[in-house]
Amino acid sequence: MRIALYQPEIAGNVGAILRLAACFAVPVDIIMPTGFAFSDARLKRAAMDYGAAADVTRHANFAAFDAVRRAEGRRLLLLSAHASQRLPEVRFLENDVLLMGSESAGVPPEVRDLADIRIPMAPGFRSLNVAVSTGIAVAEALRQTDGFPG
Repeated sequence: MRIALYQPEIAGNVGAILRLAACFAVPVDIIMPTGFAFSDARLKRAAMDYGAAADVTRHANFAAFDAVRRAEGRRLLLLSAHASQRLPEVRFLENDVLLMGSESAGVPPEVRDLADIRIPMAPGFRSLNVAVSTGIAVAEALRQTDGFPG
């Protein structure tokens, strides 16, 4: 299981996701560019001392990330508020990549067309925070694949 962040814009969200990733031993791919300096103090504050333990790979752009993903034979699953497939309906595989879009723009249509999953919510609500969505999706994926550490 891997987490991929598409051009994240908010350092605090990335920090929270790095902390989650370190705690669950799930590697993170960051697809550049980011909307902040990667050494940003807000990133470090949110990740706390867990950030250094996270396994992070940065990719220059989506094409570079996707080439690696395809070479490794990993399935790409995009979490999107606009998706038709609901999270509880997905059957996760151990080598899946859970892709999270940028906070303001999500992902471009050519990326969205690859695969998408929606976390069901009460009517009238648009979306969850990207770090919260990542935690929900990773927990479900690890539960299904018996991938929780320890």
